[in-house]
Amino acid sequence: MKKIQMVDLKGQYNEIKEVVNSSINEVIETTTFINGPKVHQFQKNLEDYLGVKHVIPCANGTDALQIAMMGLGLKPGDEVITADFTFAATVEVIALLNLTPVLVDVDPETFNIDIEAVKKAITPNTKAIVPVHLFGQCANMEALMEIAKAHNLYVIEDNAQAIGATYTFKDGTKAKAGTIGHVASTSFFPSKNLGAYGDGGAIFTNDDNLAHTIRGIVNHGMYERYHHDVVGVNSRLDSIQAAVLDAKLPYLDRYNKSRQQSARRYSQAFEPIDNIITPVTINNCEGICETCDCHVFHQYTLKIKGVDRDALVAHLQANNIPCGVYYPIPLHRQKAYADTRYNEADFTVTNQLIKEVISLPMHTELEPDQIDFITKTLIDFVKIN
Repeated sequence: MKKIQMVDLKGQYNEIKEVVNSSINEVIETTTFINGPKVHQFQKNLEDYLGVKHVIPCANGTDALQIAMMGLGLKPGDEVITADFTFAATVEVIALLNLTPVLVDVDPETFNIDIEAVKKAITPNTKAIVPVHLFGQCANMEALMEIAKAHNLYVIEDNAQAIGATYTFKDGTKAKAGTIGHVASTSFFPSKNLGAYGDGGAIFTNDDNLAHTIRGIVNHGMYERYHHDVVGVNSRLDSIQAAVLDAKLPYLDRYNKSRQQSARRYSQAFEPIDNIITPVTINNCEGICETCDCHVFHQYTLKIKGVDRDALVAHLQANNIPCGVYYPIPLHRQKAYADTRYNEADFTVTNQLIKEVISLPMHTELEPDQIDFITKTLIDFVKIN
């Protein structure tokens, strides 16, 4: 058995190195390093893949989320509702723009933003909701869009972890994650399902006017050279990263299927163990569905009940099995974002999840014998503890 890694980027590269190297060399040979043809080619190909009118590439996923908010014209003091159980970047950009973050609890099964908590958090100052499509599947977008319409709010999808996932509406229609709200952001950090070989990000929208505004913001507020029409930033996806992403995009569905297959093998092994709660999907499929792409498993995250989770982490690491705790501290308890407005009683799910969650290795090169070793090691520990 080869060494187990949390993410095996080397193995993935070895499978596609010829197409990746050729795409990178094309940029180097033409020396079109900034805003070159590869950027525009990737942009168009991603628009076609997602079925969205506009993809605006930028430097990273955090910038993408900030620029989306800037494009909507949100003002200091405007309230933005988002999930407490997520990475800090989501709330970070809200604070950077002098907006007011409003953190709410999450669903105990999907880990995504709780719809009833969103409803309770809305005030006359609320201007936007930021659902985070955590670990690889969409939040309840149909319900969120209904809430947004009723209260005249923007919905900004944080799609950093769910690119390629499909959301199914009650009437059976489908849409890709990141194409449902008013605007969305994504990250191309190397470990993502579609990852660059450095930083990268993008903004998605079907709104022509908003897309025009955002295209200016990412390039110093310029639509014509040296004419600065809006306050902007310097956030561009460089051509080499675009070349890597464009080479990998045709493989994205295959990569996501590989992740789903690994997740299925994990869940089948853990099914008999009551202390181990395996991931569920928003569509409430039986097990992990083989007929849809509602969850693309950026992370495979368990809940461990009645067992010392931190001791389990140490045990796995002692057996050379990497793992992660996403996330160990809720945002409402982080020093940077603590606020007297928050009541611990409003975060019962998040406060429990931080004690129970553990994420196992998940990537496109994960092999069955590795999964078998991981599951046996974890189950053996749970049974004796």
